Amino acid sequence: SDPPPAKNTGNRSAATNTGDRSAATNTGNRSAATNTGYRSAATNTGNRSAATNTGNWSAATNTGNRSAAEVTGSHAVAAAFGYESKAKAGESGAIVCVYRNDDNELVHIRASKVGENGIKAGKWYTLNESGEFIEAK
Repeated sequence: SDPPPAKNTGNRSAATNTGDRSAATNTGNRSAATNTGYRSAATNTGNRSAATNTGNWSAATNTGNRSAAEVTGSHAVAAAFGYESKAKAGESGAIVCVYRNDDNELVHIRASKVGENGIKAGKWYTLNESGEFIEAK
C-alpha cells in the first residue's frame, strides 16, 4: 500500500514523499515540499520556498511569495501563485504564472504548455506587469 502523505507546517522544514498517488504538503516559510510519486502533488504555501515534483501526471503548486514550483515529469503542471514567484516544467508539461502588484493584488494569470507561447522546457518563467511570460532568474 502507499505510504501516507507527508505534511509539515514548520518553518525552514521539508515534507517529502516518494509514494505513488500521494501528497507532500508544507506551509512553513523557507521550506520545501518534494514528491517523486506518480499522480501526486507537492504543495507549498511558504514564502521563498519550493514545491518540486518529478512524477508523471502530477502537480507542483506554490502560493508563497518569491517561491518556485518545478515539475519534470511528463504531462505535469507547475503553478506559482505568489508575489514574484516562478514556474518551470519539462518537455510535455505546462506552467501557470501570476503577476501581482506591490500590494500583492492579483493583476494577471496565464497558463501555457511547454512548446507554446515561447515556453521552453527546463526554463524558469514568471509574468511581467503586462501579463506576458518572461524568463525568470
